[in-house]
Amino acid sequence: MADMSTFREAVTAWAAGGSGDAAHELAARLGVRTVVLLEGLSDAAAVDALAASRGRDLAGEGICVLPMGGAMSVGRFAGLAGPPGLGLRLTGLCDEAEYGYYARGLARAGADGQGCHVCAADLEDELIRALGVQRVREIIRAEGDERPLRTFLRQPAQQGRAPQQQLRRFLGTKKGRKIQYGRVLVEALGPDRVPAPLDGLFASL
Repeated sequence: MADMSTFREAVTAWAAGGSGDAAHELAARLGVRTVVLLEGLSDAAAVDALAASRGRDLAGEGICVLPMGGAMSVGRFAGLAGPPGLGLRLTGLCDEAEYGYYARGLARAGADGQGCHVCAADLEDELIRALGVQRVREIIRAEGDERPLRTFLRQPAQQGRAPQQQLRRFLGTKKGRKIQYGRVLVEALGPDRVPAPLDGLFASL
């Protein structure tokens, strides 16, 4: 049975050089109206977690959350999903350092006015600031990662760094960890603590 994940796979295959026939057919069949362009899987985990906490069925609303595997792919995906291709509305969430890729890619696709929400540094940084260092360390302990964190903090490269920077670095030290914490950090947020870029993204959907 076709669902939004099938559509996401079809667009990704199209971006890799395949045919766009399946993406066109699925977009029409599933009633896709908006594509949220994200850099990677950790961002998608955070968006999915916030949708669940707010009781929103994004797929049911015709919204496809699409991790692209890096900001440099945004021009390709925007061209396929946006006005030149499927004609869908585009929005997205990106790191501050990657905003230029998004701005250029969306502009080339004729979708530059449709909205891109920018995180200061990155989404992990936004979430750590929203929760506070102590709360994030409690979450890391609850997830069973206290020992790896202590080992990491003893490394010479971490000496002199601010605690928030240390935690942000730690989340990227193991494959899959950013995805895991993209979910659990969002789940720990209170309704009034959602970082502005993530809250703004949802307000636009």
